[in-house]
Amino acid sequence: MKKVRELLQDKGTEVWSIAPEASVFDALALMAEKNIGALLVLDQGQLIGVLSERDYTRNVVLQGRTAKDTRVREIMSSRPVCVGPGQTVEECLALMTDKRVRHLPVIEGGRVLGLVSIGDAVKAIISEQQFIIEQLEQYISS
Repeated sequence: MKKVRELLQDKGTEVWSIAPEASVFDALALMAEKNIGALLVLDQGQLIGVLSERDYTRNVVLQGRTAKDTRVREIMSSRPVCVGPGQTVEECLALMTDKRVRHLPVIEGGRVLGLVSIGDAVKAIISEQQFIIEQLEQYISS
């Protein structure tokens, strides 16, 4: 079972973040520029929330607000669900399913190490299963 630590080594630890007082418009522009679906919200280096495209659609668009006049702090998901680097990818996927989130900040000792998305988790599980299948095929054919 692949651990989050290994997943971050494979995908990289670069994380995009935004300040809580930034406009949602600026957050959306950054997400579009980086082709990502969520940003960590950091206040003086501390994780205080996650802002996702889902937060935008539900809390700005559907509420009749504007992205330029709304602050990240107003719509972010506070108290984000987090994981540690020693957890398995399977545990992450189960947690995402249970909590209905698509992004999990990876935290160790109060420090952000990275971010795992549902896509990252699914890709890792498929890769692991493909490896097992190839090993079994080699075993059967030898």
